[in-house]
Amino acid sequence: MAAVTSRYARAFADAVFELKLDSTRVVQDLHAVLTLSGESPELQRVWENPSIAADQKRNLLDAIAGRLGLLKQVRNFLAVLIDHHRMGMLPEIAKQFEHELHERLGFAEAEITSARELAEQQRRELELQISQLTGKRVLAKYAIDPKLLGGAMVRIGSTIYDGSVRGQLQKMKEQLVNS
Repeated sequence: MAAVTSRYARAFADAVFELKLDSTRVVQDLHAVLTLSGESPELQRVWENPSIAADQKRNLLDAIAGRLGLLKQVRNFLAVLIDHHRMGMLPEIAKQFEHELHERLGFAEAEITSARELAEQQRRELELQISQLTGKRVLAKYAIDPKLLGGAMVRIGSTIYDGSVRGQLQKMKEQLVNS
């Protein structure tokens, strides 16, 4: 399924860049549809029901697009998903699409987990270090995990940088066991 979501996300990102669309607006429109769909189990069932004709689903999409003021290109992308029976994958496709946009715009997505809330200055310094490490601008998401005891863990893609006290203690334990 990851290959399918990635293919649709890349194709839509290609269209957004070729047409020079406002990527922020496109993401907002996708999130508006996701929110509406998430708040309405009935709408989700309609999108995913194979017994409902695609033209009926597109008519519903047109009503939603008009109500939400969606960009024409976002509406058309959603219509493609309807036609290919992929609306149930929209949350994953939208997430992959955002990731694709960030990559193309030169952003590194970092998930930063710390033992406690970081002060604004600490956040800026950490983001600067990550930016220097990756050579990209940083989009950081912060979380708190008291089990870390201190320090922070940073995840960029599939790479994890463990600067937590818990991680350092684990390394010391492994060194002692291996000695």
